[in-house]
Amino acid sequence: MSMQTGRPTPTTPAQPLRSKNPSALPPAWQGHLAMLSFSMLVSLSFTFGHIVARDMAPAALSTVRFALAALLLMAVAKAMRVPIAPVFHRFWRFGLMGGLMAVYFITMFEALRVTSAVSTAAVFTLTPLMAAGFGYVIARQYASRWTLIALTIGAVGAVWVIFRADLNALLRFEIGFGEALFTVGAFAHAMVPALARKLAHDVKPVQTSLGTILGALIVTAIYGAPDLIATDYAALRPAVWLVIVYLAVAATAGSFFLLQYAAQRLPAGKVMAYTYLVPSWVVLWDLLLHGKTQPLMLLLGVFATLLALLMLLRAEAS
Repeated sequence: MSMQTGRPTPTTPAQPLRSKNPSALPPAWQGHLAMLSFSMLVSLSFTFGHIVARDMAPAALSTVRFALAALLLMAVAKAMRVPIAPVFHRFWRFGLMGGLMAVYFITMFEALRVTSAVSTAAVFTLTPLMAAGFGYVIARQYASRWTLIALTIGAVGAVWVIFRADLNALLRFEIGFGEALFTVGAFAHAMVPALARKLAHDVKPVQTSLGTILGALIVTAIYGAPDLIATDYAALRPAVWLVIVYLAVAATAGSFFLLQYAAQRLPAGKVMAYTYLVPSWVVLWDLLLHGKTQPLMLLLGVFATLLALLMLLRAEAS
């Protein structure tokens, strides 16, 4: 039994909350790791996508991949005992995010009919800066000067890689109908991280990913209905189905989950900054899978994108 004295009992200062697992990475670093994986999965979709580019209409391909991805995420949610019912509560928010992703894919495919992949990729490098702007407007996320400098360096490096270190090719770049159309898609894609932070903070990443994919499925199914009906699925090569499975599992379900997971842990601009790594990943896959070497000057662009990410990590640690 303790005895009370006349002296005041000193109060112990409140201790900061700590993770239940001391060895776990901080949430922000978890977000960075998720987006690093995201950039790798997305880059492989470009490499594998060339295999089926002429075998299936883009709208039909997108609808099938979203349908398979939705079924996969439903199975994952059931296995993890994550309820699906919250997905349909205020479904408009997932329909909005999924619709924006559908706009991105549809405008990309339509733009590729009238312009080159290089031009669309160059437009896409503006997405992280757009995302930083939407992060401020939608979720009141403030980007520091250091972050904006890092995003700009990453954009310059990504453009340098996209144009294969050819300054003349960069100077010949023109804004036409295809580029203008895909700019709309880039804006739509850039809104998603901020909207996920604003609208989906009360649900788990699996639920957000499933809802977003269902929203994208509805929009692409309506848009691509004629192509869906006209496609002879029995005549598709086995390689096409293998690529479709990869696109559905890794590049759709996996990347959507990673994007939503990271969006709850990082500002929108930092989430989208990892898209700068996609061209560098593609260069690496070309080297590993096809033995294609690139000009030494092109590595300057790869270095710039890595420098931008290191700057963002330094800002996170400070």
